[in-house]
Amino acid sequence: MATITLRIPDSLNEALDRQSEAQSISKSDLAREALRRFLAVAEFKATRAKLVPLAEAQGVHTDEDVFERLNR
Repeated sequence: MATITLRIPDSLNEALDRQSEAQSISKSDLAREALRRFLAVAEFKATRAKLVPLAEAQGVHTDEDVFERLNR
């Protein structure tokens, strides 16, 4: 497992302390999960950006269009 070191503002560290304590998990576990979620969302957005032009070319412009196609 790799190790990273980062500097965060005191206010962010205090918020991290509070959440770590409230959820009974380590600050490292909480930070890992936050980073994991951030990266998943970033990957989703990148994939969506690539797929939107392809979908629009097929007449899919809204979420409703997607669900309609899925339910056929």
